[in-house]
Amino acid sequence: MTEMVHGAAPVTVGEPLLPKWWRTIDRWTLLCVCALFGIGLLLGLAASPPLADRNGLPPFYYVQKQAIFGTMAFVALLLCSMLSPKQVRRAGVLAFIFAFAALCLLPFFGTNFGKGAIRWYSLGFGSFQPSEFLKPSYVILAAWLMSGAQEIGGPPGRSISALMTAVIVGILAMQPDYGQASLILFGWGVMYFVAGAPMTLIVGIAGIVVAAGVLAYRTSEHVAGRIDGYLSADVSPNTQIAYAANAIRDGGVFGVGVGEGEVKSYLPDAHTDFIIAVAAEEYGLILVLIVVALFATITLRSLMRLLRERDPFVRYAGCGLACILGMQAMINVGVAVRLLPTKGMTLPFVSYGGSSVIAAGITVGMLLALTRTRPQGRIEDLLRRRPA
Repeated sequence: MTEMVHGAAPVTVGEPLLPKWWRTIDRWTLLCVCALFGIGLLLGLAASPPLADRNGLPPFYYVQKQAIFGTMAFVALLLCSMLSPKQVRRAGVLAFIFAFAALCLLPFFGTNFGKGAIRWYSLGFGSFQPSEFLKPSYVILAAWLMSGAQEIGGPPGRSISALMTAVIVGILAMQPDYGQASLILFGWGVMYFVAGAPMTLIVGIAGIVVAAGVLAYRTSEHVAGRIDGYLSADVSPNTQIAYAANAIRDGGVFGVGVGEGEVKSYLPDAHTDFIIAVAAEEYGLILVLIVVALFATITLRSLMRLLRERDPFVRYAGCGLACILGMQAMINVGVAVRLLPTKGMTLPFVSYGGSSVIAAGITVGMLLALTRTRPQGRIEDLLRRRPA
């Protein structure tokens, strides 16, 4: 499989693994991820003690667990970032088989933890959410199918990936988990677009998505309640979105001060889905813009490095991974400021949650592996060649 380039210098034969990894990795992306980890722990110190007190636990119980999850995620990130594109593909396919099987078995062995949707497995010491790990693994599988379709005599990878996407989205919608379903569909759509899908097909798929949304609104009280609450001009003062909006407004530009915020005492999901509201209240708009800039840097740098990639699989998979990470962050922030209906989606690396942070570490680890600098000719060099 062709390997990628981004201004790469020739690799010395027999060069040790770690020096080679450090020289070829996108260090700016790695630095941004470390910054997000740090911000997540900082906000956990502010947001989780009230929850621990309500549950009769030590004040920093959730912070300590998040530190353990973050360490596991960082180890997963480092290990994944050292893989070759072929190894990323193999690992992604195996992970998809495991995650998809776990997703299908949720109705029989899963639990909802009192939140209505059966999305987790209770492990006693923690929980496991298959959909978090399904996202990056399915991106890898779909990219492999789409790249295989471009080979002479290759399989109908685009059609197979479209069918699999429909099945996965349907299973997630039945939980219901429309947030993860929308991310799976978005990631597949980005890869299909990059693979050269005709605009008529893209418009047709968009029409089907809109029709499905209208149908869900008319037949599901869950969806209708979320949409109606989002469109309503008046927001009940005792809802999560109202608490979040008040916290963001009170924080202003510089925040009310470290430890002085109140939203963490009222919001049950202040340490997870609405962690950005805690950041806005205590640290102000400044910290929110820093978080947004860090996610934008990871996404845009990855896409820029992929522009010169010659290998279709690396190009599709890298675009899919970068876009679902950036989109998930955008949805989380958009919900907190009421630009989007509530989705129940975490902020990668920042929100509390083992499955979320570890899956995000795997996602960025695979992305770093695919965007490492490797010796090859640039794609523009191929376009400049003329037949002899």
